[in-house]
Parts: sequence; structure tokens; C-alpha cells
Amino acid sequence: MPLVLHAATLLLSVLFPAHGAPEVDCALWQDLDSAVVHKEGQVILAGMFPLHSKGVEQELNFSSSPGMRRCRGLNLRALRWSQAMIFFINEINRNPDLLPNITLGYRLYDTCWLVALSMRTALSVVSQPIKRSQTGACLAPTVSYFASCACLSDKKQFPYFFRTVPSDSFQASAVARLIKHLGWSWVGMLGTDDDYGYTATGMCTAELTRLGVCVAFHIIIPKVPSVQQIQGIVKTIQDSTARVLVCFATEEEIEPVMEEVVRQNVTGRQWVASEAWITSTLMSTTYPSLVGTIGFAISRATIPGLQKFLHNLRPLAEPYNPSAREFWETQFSCSFNKSKPVGSMADAVHYNRTCTGEERIEDTETAYNDVSQLRVTYNVHKAVYAAAQALHNLFMCQRDESTTDKHSVLVYHSLSVLLLFSDQSECTLCPEDLWSSPQRDSCVDKHIEFLSYTEGFGMALAAMAILGIVATMTVASIFLRHRDTPLVRANNSELSFLLLLSLTLCFLCALTFLGQPTRWACPLRRTAFGLTFALCLSCLLSKTLVVLMAFKATLPGNNMARWFRPPQQRLGVFLCSALQCVICITWLTTAPPYPVKNTWLYRDRIVLECHMGSVALFSCVLGYIGCLAVFCFILAFLARKLPDNFNEAKFITFSMLIFCAVWITFIPAYVSSPGKFTVAVEIFAILASGFGVLLCIFVPKCYIIIFIPEKNTKKYLMSQSVGR
Repeated sequence: MPLVLHAATLLLSVLFPAHGAPEVDCALWQDLDSAVVHKEGQVILAGMFPLHSKGVEQELNFSSSPGMRRCRGLNLRALRWSQAMIFFINEINRNPDLLPNITLGYRLYDTCWLVALSMRTALSVVSQPIKRSQTGACLAPTVSYFASCACLSDKKQFPYFFRTVPSDSFQASAVARLIKHLGWSWVGMLGTDDDYGYTATGMCTAELTRLGVCVAFHIIIPKVPSVQQIQGIVKTIQDSTARVLVCFATEEEIEPVMEEVVRQNVTGRQWVASEAWITSTLMSTTYPSLVGTIGFAISRATIPGLQKFLHNLRPLAEPYNPSAREFWETQFSCSFNKSKPVGSMADAVHYNRTCTGEERIEDTETAYNDVSQLRVTYNVHKAVYAAAQALHNLFMCQRDESTTDKHSVLVYHSLSVLLLFSDQSECTLCPEDLWSSPQRDSCVDKHIEFLSYTEGFGMALAAMAILGIVATMTVASIFLRHRDTPLVRANNSELSFLLLLSLTLCFLCALTFLGQPTRWACPLRRTAFGLTFALCLSCLLSKTLVVLMAFKATLPGNNMARWFRPPQQRLGVFLCSALQCVICITWLTTAPPYPVKNTWLYRDRIVLECHMGSVALFSCVLGYIGCLAVFCFILAFLARKLPDNFNEAKFITFSMLIFCAVWITFIPAYVSSPGKFTVAVEIFAILASGFGVLLCIFVPKCYIIIFIPEKNTKKYLMSQSVGR
């Protein structure tokens, strides 16, 4: 989320002066902003929230004090965040096990999303009486709940800055990979005019370029845009051929752009939103055209008791909160006849009706009391409790020392993961192929994972494949020994032997999927799979046509059988297989499969797998096999009841049912299986379909040949024909 780097840099330079400074108390400055909600305590936590979305232009003459900054546009989400901080502090004060005998207080500031006001507020926080350390530094750690700018990860520049949300470097990389995964290659980029927008869009653009995705344009959304600027932004979007738009902005900054997009009726765009507005209730309810927008959201949580606390907000209760009064008067369209300040609005709005103070917030539905998407609020929870736990540990270590000083902790507007420090002076990000050691003091090699012959699961699959090869060769030997018998000859022995050869190759193909993916293994796996199954299904299709043509030949005056004799059968198998061969050759010459290191699936290990190369050509291979299987099933189903002693059609029908069922269930299983288990699913599908064909077509014949040889005679065949 947006954070003004200039303010943070100035803040740290004030908090950490040169080490040679004398060891004295920091001087107490006048509070620079009186618009603050505060409650005293032994330890003060200061919170900075954008309670208003926009600032009012202020005329500066540089001859007198500019006075208090005016703001407008009450931000109900930020009001909820500020009230949540009070709720968490009250929880901690009631907890006897956390900071016992210590009462936390708070000071809440309104930054209005303004750079200057954020700086002024930060200086106001550190001007409170705090003790310098022995090095001469006035220590006020900053724990951010909403600032995700990657620039703040520099611990040398920002040594006392912490946050409870991830850096934008993770989000930028994730968004780029999502775009690549969805197959988009031409996108537009939008970002805000601050460090958040520049850094996030810059990192995302760099990652997209690395992944081979082109960026059509890069738009910067001004902080206070004019009508002409907004119209120019939308015109760029409308004139561009890019249909995918990536936007790193807050809901307040993207809203005027969306208003103009709706006004000009710009449609047909896919928006990819940053975490700042992907879950925004305002955007989703106001602009239905944004349905389908995708992005990565901040983790959410359920916080018991928070909604009841939010409903108990009272506009004139102590400590007095001007924003609560402003919310009350705006929400219930009434005014209080009180002399207390109405807050930092540009102009007070007066309503004809007088507020009673008894209106019920629970009867309203606003972003303030909506606790269904507690994401940033949860980050505030983590920030407050992180500060409390740190203070608890500090006081436990110093419990024997007495002190009367107040300590100030700043909870700043921002976002990321809480950093736990060891003895290392700074943290170093490990490369993608390395992982942090258990001691968190060095980078070690990640575990390499792939489906291997040596592991139990791989050995079981290999054993099944070898069993299939042995079974197929056994059947082939039985058929070869009884090749002159009526049963073998009646079912086209040449096609039967060719089918057994293709099944043997299918089982052998399953073995190529085991072991480490290499430059040669990946293309071999995919093409061997496509060719062997195309050959297998071509043989089955020819055998089905043989049955149909044999029956047609018995009809008077029909001479179709002469067009489907053994030479034509061999030609049919060759042509069907050759077409698949052409697809595979095209695949291998244009975009062959190749090995990749999957470092994004697991954080602690690398999965070696084969990339498809060309998804379109792989789909063609699968689609062609599917077409052969469906066509073969239809013909076999039509021929299943034809009068023939050795009619194979019904067995082919059952085998194709098994084949289709296996590969239909393969798709969801393949998509949902992680890592090396996707390879296991492929192997299982190959083995299951191979065994289905082998068992349904050849086992019944082998049973008759071995156990009922009297049925495998010409005499028996003739007697059955005479009987019919």
C-alpha cells in the first residue's frame, strides 16, 4: 500500500541523529497538530491513519503559520482501523499476562493521504518526551500495517522500520507469474504517483519482460488529477489494443479513473488489481463492470468482539473523537448543537435534523461496521500486538530497573511480515534455488524433488508398468503359438499382434515418466505417449471396422468388404498414426517440452518437472487421441450386437469405456495434483487405460484358448453358425 518515502526518510533522520550527540533528554516540541484523539497511559502507542481521503488546497504565504491542514472525504475503512487499534489496546490493558501493571495509551492522527501532513504528524509523534539512548538516538520504532513499498526493505536506510504486510516485491512477482500462467502476452500498466506505484509497477514490468510478456503502456495516476488528466488516462486505455490492465493503486486513487471508464463505456477489459483495492467494498458495489477483476488479497481473519465495539462508538464520548462525530452526522444526516470541533473537514455540513446520540450504528451497513473482510484491520492487530509483545519482553528484561519515562512507539500507515531478528545485523534474501538454514544464519541448497525410481511410489508404478509389459508379451506368445486356430485368425491376427506391440510400447512409455526430467527425457515422454496411444487406437479402430465390414459383406449385393482387406487395414493404421506423427514432429521442431525448476510451488524445495513447451500442440496431441477414442467407441457400440461368433465389438466397447473414463477423470486429478504427483497421475492414467484394453480384448480370448480349447475349433464354429 502507498507510503510516502520522503516522510519516512525524514522521520528516521530525526529519530536517529549522529552518534556524537550529547546524552540529554529530547526537547519537548509543541504538538504540531491538535486534531488528534488521545488517551494517556504509561506507554503511548501513536497511530497514523488516513481518516480522510483527500486534502484541501491550502494557500501558503510564508509569512505566517499555515495553521491546521484541512481535509475532506471521510474514509470509513480507515475509521474502522483506528477504532480497531483502540479495541486492541483495551484488550491488552485487560490482559493480566501481557504488560502487567503497565497501561497503554494512544494518540491517533489523521494523515489525509498527504505527504506533508504525514511528515508533520510523524514529527508531532516524536516530539513527545522520550529518552535518548546511550548513543544519542531518540528511539521510536515504526511498525507499519499498510506500507508495502519494497523500498522500505532496506534495513540500512530504515533500520527501525517494521511492518506486518508483505513487501510489494512478492506481489509484483506473483502478478507477473499469474499473467504468464493465464497466457496473456500484451498488458497495460497503471500506478500511482508515489513510491508505491513507481516501485510496484517497475518490478512487475521487469518480471513480465523476463517472462516474455509485453507492456503496451505505463500510466501514472496523479495524486490530485484534473478532469483532463483523467480523460487522457481513459483515452489511452481505450485506444490501446491491450485488453489486460494491471493497476497498483488505492481505491481512492483508482476511483476517478473508474468513474470516467464507466462514463465513456469502456468495456472488454480484464483488470488485475493490487492488494490495495482488490477487496474494496466501495469498488465492487459501485462499479458492477469490475466483476471478474482478479488479484492477490491480504490475509483476512475473524476478530471476536470487534463488531460489537464498533457499534458502541459514541460521537461525543470521552476521549472526544472529531471523526466519530463527523461519521455520525454524515451517516444519520443530522447535526449536533455542540461547541466541540467537528473535525478536519473543509466545511462543516449542517443538517436540519438534530442528532440525539441514540441512533443505532448496528442498523446501518457501511464499510465502517463491515467485518466480513478484516484484512488491513488484521494487520493493525498484528502491529499493535507485535509492539505490545516487544514492550513486554523489554520490561521483563528491565524489571529490576526503575524508570519514570514515557516511551513512544509509532504505528505507521503501512503493510508486511513481522521480522524476527537473530544476532545478524541485517537479513539477506536467499536466491530462488537456496533456502534459509534452520539457524537462519546462511543459505543452503533446497531439496530437489521429482518422481524417482528409488522411492516407494515410483517403484510401485514401475512395477505395474513392467507387469503390463510382461502380461502383454505373454498374451503375444499365446497368440503366436495358436496363430493358426480359428479364434486368432477370425479376429485378424495381424492387427492383434500390432495392437499388442502398441500396448507394450504404452507400458514402456510409462517408464519414461519416472526419473529426473532432462533435455531429452521431456520430449521423449510427451511424443512417445502421443504416438503409442495413436497406434493403439488406430488398431482398435481398424478392428472395429473389420467387424462392421464383415457383417456388411454377408448382405446380398454388397461388395464393400473388398475395400477393407488387410492392405487397406494396414494403410488405415498407418495414416491414423502418421497424422499424430506430423503433430509431434511439429511440436518438437517449434516448441518442444523442456525441463524447468519449479521454485514457486513450495518455498523449501525445488520440483523438477517438464514444461509443455507449446500448450496448444500438446492439446492437439490429446485432442487427436480423444477423437480416435470417441470414434472407435461409437463404431464399436453400433457393432456390439452383430451376429458373429468372435465379434470383438462388445469387448472394444468396454475397453473404450474404461479408456474414456480414465482420461476424463485424469483432467481434474492432473490439475489439482501438486509437484511430482502430477507425473504420478499421468503414469497411472497410461497404465489404467493400457490394462483396460489388454484385459477387455485379450483376456477372454486367452481364456478360451487355454481353458476351453474345444470352442477354438472350426467344427464348433460351423455348428454355432448352423444353429443360428
